[in-house]
Amino acid sequence: MYGETNSNPNDTREFDAIYLGGGAAGRFGAAYCGALGGRVLIIDRWPFLGGSCPHQACVPHHLFSDCAAQLMLERTFSGKLWFQNLNDKIVSIKSIVELFRSGRVGPHAVMNYQSKEMLGLEFVLNAEARIINAHSVQVGDLKFHSKNLVLALGARPAISNLPGAQLKGVFNYQSFVEMLDYEPGNTVVVVGGGKTAIEYGCFFNATGRRTIVVARHQVMPMLKDAESRSYAIQMMAEQGMEFLENAELINIQSDEMGKVQAVSIQTAQGVIKVDTDFVFMALGERANTELVAQTIKLDLDDNGFIKVNRRMQTSIPCIYAVGDVTGPPMEMFKSRKEGVCAAKNIMGKVSEYRAIDYPDFMHTHYEVSWLGLGEEEARQRYANVKIMKLPPENPNGFDVGLPAGDRMMLYLMMKPRMSGFQKLIIDGDTRKILGAFHIGCGAKDGFQYLNHLMKQGLTIDELADMDELFISPSYFIQLCRLRAGDINLAWALK
Repeated sequence: MYGETNSNPNDTREFDAIYLGGGAAGRFGAAYCGALGGRVLIIDRWPFLGGSCPHQACVPHHLFSDCAAQLMLERTFSGKLWFQNLNDKIVSIKSIVELFRSGRVGPHAVMNYQSKEMLGLEFVLNAEARIINAHSVQVGDLKFHSKNLVLALGARPAISNLPGAQLKGVFNYQSFVEMLDYEPGNTVVVVGGGKTAIEYGCFFNATGRRTIVVARHQVMPMLKDAESRSYAIQMMAEQGMEFLENAELINIQSDEMGKVQAVSIQTAQGVIKVDTDFVFMALGERANTELVAQTIKLDLDDNGFIKVNRRMQTSIPCIYAVGDVTGPPMEMFKSRKEGVCAAKNIMGKVSEYRAIDYPDFMHTHYEVSWLGLGEEEARQRYANVKIMKLPPENPNGFDVGLPAGDRMMLYLMMKPRMSGFQKLIIDGDTRKILGAFHIGCGAKDGFQYLNHLMKQGLTIDELADMDELFISPSYFIQLCRLRAGDINLAWALK
């Protein structure tokens, strides 16, 4: 009826919380609740803790993005130095997917071990739970009662209702790692313009396949600084990626075996047909609320996500909801922090959380990190905006080997236009940092801490006074130190 169970038969206390779901939100929330002295139970339908991240989402995406960065390096310098000749060669997608499938058991085992042996969490895995009421849950013939329920049910890829979307050869990020059983052909069509579409699209492109990204609106709308977005898209285009913005997939055609054979795409210039046996759908996410709907009625938003207040309480106060089930942003930190916020409130420590003003990150062939305001919004809100950026603002700026960040030195020496882009946005009156953008490698860890400092009012002078390691993090410290002595920041761009 259910799989691995870890419970303490000697603990007769009532559960303070039952977390339905042991992913990022549920596991971190349960651990924090336990650390505060509470008794917690996690129930998860999968035979492991950790949720979709190690199994189908962030871990495979990082593997594929590592492959994309390595393949871009090898293709850029193909046949030079000690690099093999990859010109006009297509490499395997299927073998990397199979590598992931065989390797993901490691993270699963680590999370189960850590949760049981190091955190002392009680859990029931590989179990389908049924909510009886706002305080009780049934698993097989067992019933569990708790003062509070915490819904950490996650989300799943949105499914297209387009005819042909169920054909063999149409994938989303889940089905791609679970069901791919053939080597895709020479052309890939990616539907969507957000993070998932771009990150997987760059991997497909790096394997040597023609990759066409079909976006109903703008590609990469989350990157608010137009200049940074332009550089990111230009670098992808120079790798051969094709972008059809304000376009829509209108038809998926099959062969006689029921497999994708071609697609039709509506563009501003008319309908185009593309022969392909592989379509990747990245259409957003839908909340897993079916378990809740069977028994209790909670308030949902227009997109089907569970509404919560800043304490993570639903419309029924003793039922909390955390993680992807509450809606965007679908980010690991947001899930973990919502789980912890709920735990604090359950244990009597008043806490509020809302995911705003957070650093953000995605992969192209590069790492793309950003936080704060883009230049356009900054100029709308502040009268004296100053800009510092690399490459420099001159006609041949892309041919200058700057910035020279981590893992970019070969590009700097041999193809400087590919050595990255970075931008710092400053309020010239207060000298406070308003925004930061980096496209390259090695900066994302620094952005976690930079964002915290910016919330404290970080200035160009304080940034200049930090101690950099080599020329990182992301070159911002050196740029500020070169200019901080100028009371008017005259060297910075207006």
